[in-house]
Amino acid sequence: MAWTWPTALFFASIAAALAIMAVLHIKYPGTPRTGVLGIETMRGDRFFISLLGSAFINLAWIGLLDAPQYGALLICGLFALCVFRWV
Repeated sequence: MAWTWPTALFFASIAAALAIMAVLHIKYPGTPRTGVLGIETMRGDRFFISLLGSAFINLAWIGLLDAPQYGALLICGLFALCVFRWV
């Protein structure tokens, strides 16, 4: 994998998001809640589900469409919003 500025920015943003999630967990401890999946999830679980789903959305976008990746970014944002709201 080539370490370019966009690649470094991607991994830095993931690391920053994890740090923010850690600070939020320390400052505002969450409680488990049951959403549409029927399992108890915490804030970190929902973050992981949104990251995993976003990876699959981006892979599907690259494999099926010949369009700029910005559309996948928009779909990933909406997906993450839905995961944090209803899962």
